[in-house]
Amino acid sequence: MAADEVLLQQACHHERLFMRVYAWDQPAVSFGYFQSHDQICELTQVRPLVRRWTAGGLVSHVADWTYALAIPVSHPWYALKARESYSQMHQWVHRSLVALGLNPSLAPAPILKGPGQCFLGAEQDDVLLDGFKVAGAAQRRSRQGLLIQGSIQLSKTIIQTQRMAWQKAMHASSPSVQWSDVPFDEPTLVRIHDLAQTKYASEDFLRRR
Repeated sequence: MAADEVLLQQACHHERLFMRVYAWDQPAVSFGYFQSHDQICELTQVRPLVRRWTAGGLVSHVADWTYALAIPVSHPWYALKARESYSQMHQWVHRSLVALGLNPSLAPAPILKGPGQCFLGAEQDDVLLDGFKVAGAAQRRSRQGLLIQGSIQLSKTIIQTQRMAWQKAMHASSPSVQWSDVPFDEPTLVRIHDLAQTKYASEDFLRRR
C-alpha cells in the first residue's frame, strides 16, 4: 500500500503514467479507506488486514493479480469522471483477458450481493467471467493525481501460471502507451519503508474508522 501511494507521488513528479503489478507473500485482506475496521473483522477471518488509501470494499488477496495505476493531473485520464475512469480501466483489463483466450464481459449493471465485499457482487463495468466477477478496482483522486488499485481473481491454475502472459497482454492492450521498466531506486525504497511503518502498519491508521 505504501509503494502504491509513493507511485502516485512519482507519477505526479514525472507527469507520466506509472503501473505496478505485484503479488502477496501471504493471504491477506485489503479494505477501503472509508470502511469500518470492526465491520471488516466480522466479515472475514483472513489476516492480516490492511487499509487502502483508495475507497471500495473488502478484497481478499489469497490468489490474485494485484495492480496499481498512478495517473498524474496532467494526463487526460485524470479529467474523466469517476464512472468513466472506472470503465476505461476495466475495458483495458477486459482486453488483456481476451488476449489470454478467455471470454470475459463487462457488467452492464450492478449485481447487488454482500454489501462491503468487493467480489461477492459487482459494480457496473466490472469484469465478469461465466457470470461471476473476476476483476474489480478502487480509485481515489487527489491534487497529486488519481490512484487506481485493482485485483484480478481467476482460477488458481491461471493465477499461478499465466501472470507474465497477462502482464504482457496488459502492455499490448494499451497501444497508445510506450511502456518501460522503472525500478524503485534506493531513496524511493526508503520513502516506501518509512511510509509503511508510520502509516500503513500503524494501528491508528488501520482502526481509524
